[in-house]
Amino acid sequence: MKKFKGRIVTPGTVTAPAVVTKDGFNTLASMQMALQFGDKSVKCGDQNNPYINGKPLAGKALCLPQTIGSTTGGLVLYCACALKTYPACMLFANHIDSLAAAGAVLADVWVDGVTMPVIDCLGDEFLDYVKDGMTITIEEDGTVCVE
Repeated sequence: MKKFKGRIVTPGTVTAPAVVTKDGFNTLASMQMALQFGDKSVKCGDQNNPYINGKPLAGKALCLPQTIGSTTGGLVLYCACALKTYPACMLFANHIDSLAAAGAVLADVWVDGVTMPVIDCLGDEFLDYVKDGMTITIEEDGTVCVE
């Protein structure tokens, strides 16, 4: 097991299997069709992201460098939380952008019964280490344990 320490954007504890992308995560392209048409597993629909295209995102520890793309990214994250079809957590190697942070924080504040911990600034070593299917545990202090 290896531990990483980042910055807590939204708090919470969770254990979930990892889904990893080394490319930027386009929230709209990845999640819109699944959310719009009721795919509860939220299979990634971003054909430009070979790391995660077609993989389920709901209930997974989404490990990514950063988000990219549409200015609707925060709204898409908020909607995924409101529909209860969201990643178990989001783990950013880099700093989170303001749009993704807004979606995560608004969901944390406004959506009852939803906890989607978000940690950023985990570093390149985190993305080099974590692989699909590894078990991710986020502890109360924001420590990310990968095994």
